[in-house]
Amino acid sequence: MMIISTTPSIEGKHITRYHGVVAGEAILGANIFKDFFAGIRDIVGGRSAAYEEELRKARQIAFQEIEQQAAELGANAIVGVDIDYETVGPHGGMLMVSVSGTAVTVQ
Repeated sequence: MMIISTTPSIEGKHITRYHGVVAGEAILGANIFKDFFAGIRDIVGGRSAAYEEELRKARQIAFQEIEQQAAELGANAIVGVDIDYETVGPHGGMLMVSVSGTAVTVQ
C-alpha cells in the first residue's frame, strides 16, 4: 500500500531513498447541462454538486497517476504532496487538478 502525505516526512518512518518528483494531471469538462444547473444553484446560494463531483473525479485520477509513477520508480510512499485546482479553456469550462510530490522509499 502506497503511503501518500502532504507532509515532508511520515511519522514513525525513515526515508531511505528519494526516487524523484512525480506529477499527475487531470482535466475534465463539465457538460453544458451541469454548467447550467450549477449556475442556478450558485445564484440561490446552494452548493454545486455537479462541480464537486467533477473535482472529486479529477483529483482521484491525478492521485492514481502519481501513485502509478511512484510504484514504477520502486517507491512505497509519496511525500510533500501538493494539490492545485484550476479552471482552463474558454470561459473556464474545464476543471484541472494537478498533484505533485516526491516518490520515496520508507522503512
